[in-house]
Amino acid sequence: MPVDVEKIIQFIKQGDQDNVQIHLDDYNTEYSQCFFFDVEEKERKKQRELEEFRRNKVREFVPDSDSDLDSDEDDQDLVLRRRLAAALIWFIRMRLQPGVLRVCLRTLRIISRDRKALAPLITDYAILTLARLGGISALPSWPEEEEAEWGSSHSDITPENETETHLDNNGSNAQHPTCFREGDDSVSVFAACAESLVCEGGVQINPVNVTSNGNIGRETQNDRHEENERRDGVCGLLTRGKRDARGEKDEEEGHDDGEVWRKEAMKALCNVIYNSPKAQERACILRLLHGLSERLKDGIHSSSPPSGQFYELRLLFLLTALRPELRKELCQERGVSMLTAALEQCLEVRWGETHEVLTDLTAPPVSKDVTQHALEILKTLFNITFSVHRQEVDEEAADLYRHLAAVLRHCLLVPCEGEDRKEELQGHTVNVLSALPLQCLDVLLSVRLSEGSKESGGVNMDCVHTLLLFMEKRMDRILPPLRDVEMRPEQGNTLRSKLVRLMTHVDTDIKQCAAELLFVLCKENVSRFVKYTGYGNAAGLLAARGLLNGRGPSPQPQYSSDSDSDTEEYRQAKDRINLVTGRVEDEQPDPMEGMTEEEKEAEALRLINMFNKLSRGKIIQPVGVTTDGKLAPLCGQTRHSAVEEEDEEEEEEDSETEQ
Repeated sequence: MPVDVEKIIQFIKQGDQDNVQIHLDDYNTEYSQCFFFDVEEKERKKQRELEEFRRNKVREFVPDSDSDLDSDEDDQDLVLRRRLAAALIWFIRMRLQPGVLRVCLRTLRIISRDRKALAPLITDYAILTLARLGGISALPSWPEEEEAEWGSSHSDITPENETETHLDNNGSNAQHPTCFREGDDSVSVFAACAESLVCEGGVQINPVNVTSNGNIGRETQNDRHEENERRDGVCGLLTRGKRDARGEKDEEEGHDDGEVWRKEAMKALCNVIYNSPKAQERACILRLLHGLSERLKDGIHSSSPPSGQFYELRLLFLLTALRPELRKELCQERGVSMLTAALEQCLEVRWGETHEVLTDLTAPPVSKDVTQHALEILKTLFNITFSVHRQEVDEEAADLYRHLAAVLRHCLLVPCEGEDRKEELQGHTVNVLSALPLQCLDVLLSVRLSEGSKESGGVNMDCVHTLLLFMEKRMDRILPPLRDVEMRPEQGNTLRSKLVRLMTHVDTDIKQCAAELLFVLCKENVSRFVKYTGYGNAAGLLAARGLLNGRGPSPQPQYSSDSDSDTEEYRQAKDRINLVTGRVEDEQPDPMEGMTEEEKEAEALRLINMFNKLSRGKIIQPVGVTTDGKLAPLCGQTRHSAVEEEDEEEEEEDSETEQ
């Protein structure tokens, strides 16, 4: 039986916490796996219509969930979700039992997946509410105008008396004033009020862990995190419906309600920021990045790593990925130093000499949770450093980036639980390394040799060896041994096919980068490059490099010795492959079959004359390959044939005059 959302809203208006919790639990159970509301609701309606048909046995009834008649019901469901979200945003500002607050925030998290239902969640009022409940305290207070506007626009769900109805020990209704007021700048006020709450059994509840400085204790670990695909082109980095590799039950075990609902608030906030450009804009104005940075700094300065830092890092990544101005702001606020310190704390880095991290390869592998934290830090570091290598850095910045490079070296070498996790960590580490200034990467090799180290010329090559192994895996994915010779190189969904398609892209920078990558992976060997891409796709790069004659400039670049990489399938079809298209073509009839040599010469001469006409009309410019492998106009080579063509035209005109 579907959950009655209207009834839940009525319970919220009445302040009936018990019924709100019961019905929201049912709502959350029903929609916990729902990431595509429109599609799933249509499927539910179709199923209900089918059940109604079977129950009533009305043969004339044909269910049609895709018809225009469903639009009213779709709109009604959407309106109910919006009203429920607005009601919950008001409700969670009241003094609630921890279990009720947790289930309310979980419902908001589910609704925040729906981009169409975000209207009540993208206001300053809602964003600041979720941020404060998530533990971010360094935030501005609510403007009175915002509070008044929000209250008037959602008056249908706000009781006249903003108090909480709560059953006391005698079973009668007791009214409590709202404790978390709009003017409060610190979450500790809300924590203190929540601590004073007494449940039905008369047992005092301590939903939050308040530290000595008044901050709420930090949340722990992660859960399935839903990130819906952006349809408005703002961001294509994330995938709709992607979940974090954590279980909801796992994150709740061993943690109090305060930690759980703080995580739920942060998860909902992450969804809202990701799904709404307006929410991103408001987050900038509300200085959410500053509050988040202060929260992370507090965790870094604590004696032990905070247990609930993952969603703070995830939100920081989203803000810097979606708002370019926030990348610059975080970088100016010493974000690189802060994130480097967070990465050191996460991986429990031990330092040796200057810019040398001590990596114990025999230590237990890094856990899955620690790896996930490190990944979020690395992604954010890349967001704020991706253009650093193009800039001139001073001595202080160079020292900072060398310090970061030393930590990144540790990330490359440290063992992880699971090969996939290790490869993912190495991939994001390589991304950050590629963004750092080249002169700051010397610390990757300036590590002392130890027993079992890879060594060359007295230099520790452990990091280089790891990078080569990583690149070998990636290269094998791009250019695996060529077996399919029936399909053109640019056709298909393989990584090679996608790169070959980019070689003819209208954007010259993209085209050049794709061609250069494949050419380098082919060890700058022209025949191998043509083999994998086809001459038609490769001609642009070969012409630009003066390689159209197949011989490269001297001196030749140094690569490892070539090995025979031809597969059996390629050898068998090699003689039948069209070098221009890069695939085996169907046999075509010879167009000159049956022609005499004189007829062939006449046909060739006619073709040359046609080219001459096009050339004289400035329509085309015939070119040829010179001895240095570049293209040059064929003016001198076609001049003789052009004179003959003019003589023929004059003879034709004379014969017409005589007639």
